[in-house]
Amino acid sequence: MKQVIVFATANENKTAEVRELLKDLYEVKSLVDIGCTEDIPETSNTLEGNAKQKADYVKEKYGFDCFADDTGLEVEALNGAPGVFTARYGGPEKDAQQNMNYLMNELEKIGALETSERGARFRTAIHLIINGQEVGLDGICNGHIAPLQSGTAGFGYDPIFIPKGEDRTFSEMSSEEKNSMSHRGSAIRSMLEYLGV
Repeated sequence: MKQVIVFATANENKTAEVRELLKDLYEVKSLVDIGCTEDIPETSNTLEGNAKQKADYVKEKYGFDCFADDTGLEVEALNGAPGVFTARYGGPEKDAQQNMNYLMNELEKIGALETSERGARFRTAIHLIINGQEVGLDGICNGHIAPLQSGTAGFGYDPIFIPKGEDRTFSEMSSEEKNSMSHRGSAIRSMLEYLGV
C-alpha cells in the first residue's frame, strides 16, 4: 500500500498535476480529501514562509505527513512583481483572468512590449514534512510574458507564460509537456530526489 502524503492545497488543478508526477510512489490527498475546508492563512511576505505556514498547519491540525507549495510569477520589468501576491495581483479575489489582464496592462503602461523586455520566471517553493523531517525546496522556470493570451489548457497565468526555448505558452502544451519543464515539476523532482526515489 502506498504511503499517504497530503498536498496542502484545495486547488484541484495543482493536485492533478502533482498526482501525475507522484502517481507511482505516493497516494496524494488534497485538503478536500482530508476534510480541511478552512482557509489556511498565508501571511508571510515570502513564498517559502507561506509554504511552511500551510504545511505546519496541516501537520499540527490533521497529523498527516504533507507538503505545501507557494508559487510566484516574477516579472523583471515589474521589479519582480507580482511575486508573493501572484494569486491576488488583479484584486482581492483569486481570479486568473483578472490577474492576467492587470499584469498585461502594467507591462503596457511601462512600454514593455518586446519579448526582450518581458522576461519573467515562475518560482515554486515547497515545504515538506515527512517522517519527522522538514525541508524547503524550490523549482524555477525561466521564460517571458507572451504578447497575447493563448491556449486553453492549464490554469492561472499559463495562457501568457512562454517558457525559455519554447514558442508556446504553458496553456498550449499537454500536461506532460508542461510538467517536464515547469517550476512545480522541477520542485517536485527536487522533493523526490530528497526522498531518495
